[in-house]
Amino acid sequence: MNKVKLKIAIIGSGSTYTPELIEGMIKRKDVLPIGELVLMDIDERKLEIVGNLCERMIQAENIPCRVIMTQDLDEALQDADFVLGQIRVGKLPARVLDEKIPLKYDLIGQETCGIGGFFKAMRTIPAMLHVAERMKVLCPNAWLINFSNPAGILTEALLNHTDVKMIGLCNVPFNMFKSIRESLQLKQEKITYVGLNHLSWITAIEQDGKDYLKTALDMGLNSEAMQNIPSSGFSKELIQLVGAIPSSYMEYYYFKEKKLKLTQDSELTRGEKCMQIEEELLNIYLDSTLHTKPELLSTRGGANYSEVAISLVDAIYNDKQEVHVVNLLNKGALDFMEDSDAIEVCAVVGKDGAKPIKISGFHNQHIIDYMRMIKAYERETVAAAVYGNEDAAMRALMMNPLVGDYDVAHACFIEMKEAHKAYLPQFFKEED
Repeated sequence: MNKVKLKIAIIGSGSTYTPELIEGMIKRKDVLPIGELVLMDIDERKLEIVGNLCERMIQAENIPCRVIMTQDLDEALQDADFVLGQIRVGKLPARVLDEKIPLKYDLIGQETCGIGGFFKAMRTIPAMLHVAERMKVLCPNAWLINFSNPAGILTEALLNHTDVKMIGLCNVPFNMFKSIRESLQLKQEKITYVGLNHLSWITAIEQDGKDYLKTALDMGLNSEAMQNIPSSGFSKELIQLVGAIPSSYMEYYYFKEKKLKLTQDSELTRGEKCMQIEEELLNIYLDSTLHTKPELLSTRGGANYSEVAISLVDAIYNDKQEVHVVNLLNKGALDFMEDSDAIEVCAVVGKDGAKPIKISGFHNQHIIDYMRMIKAYERETVAAAVYGNEDAAMRALMMNPLVGDYDVAHACFIEMKEAHKAYLPQFFKEED
């Protein structure tokens, strides 16, 4: 039995999502002996407000855990056992630019898809590579659990350009599984999930030797949409055509024009709405009598993050050998993808990390072709972010089905590069 007290560092803990993580730690206090929790953020105001609530939550449960708040990354990482990454470089104002600028070019502006997601990757990859470099020095044996977006592209970058022990995470699969389970009233189902982060499908549902996928397709069953996506759902015809149940993010690809119009007609972008929700939450968090997670938090897109992230920490620390959907290198799990491709699939998780479960004989050609196309975009995106290579950036954007057109992509790229200049050192190397 493990007796050593754990040190967990949360990087980006000024996020209003952080109480979700603390709730997950409290729920598992008997199996995760956390001795030190370090909350690190560069935003002093948010760090203090969110950090104080987190400390009250822990104290209310009488957990003997020291809580440290710091703006110093090295202090947070020193001798950590687990590092949870949830950073947003440029904070929500940068997200709003990702959403608004593309609309001027009739492109979808979205946090992880299209050119908006591309620029989020450009800002976030260098920052996460820096975290990985410092981990190598200060906590070389620690696990990095990353749910900063775009999670799949960050996994691609970190696992191919560093030797950090790292797993990428998203709450989409958890929410999909939960809604499928409830819709079909299953309790011991085995679900096959195939894709890349925010480009994924459920391709098999089995229980007691019976295949429930056909039932689901005949019903035109949709999985639950994410809170942060204005969802219109998939028709029965489309689901049957695809031969699988798509995640709600596939709406951006399958209904591109409808999504573009929806974002153009919206009074506020999702980022602007999140800024309002965030301020409301911070005001609630200021209440010194509050020592539980407020209900308003569920209106952001992070529902069930605590369950997903902390159960993964639990699985590694306690060597549980249980199945989780994670982002990791393919390593032969899907024979139609390269070994070095980051994919999002079911994996067995224990003390040595996550090992993808091989899917043999996969023959849904639509999914194979889509994954290969978007993976080609992701590879070029990582090259652009790591090396500041503008040719790679343009090749990536021309390959992305939400961008495509060279002239439009180039004009939008130039404007967004300038707008995010403060966070793109790789593209502005020769300037102070």
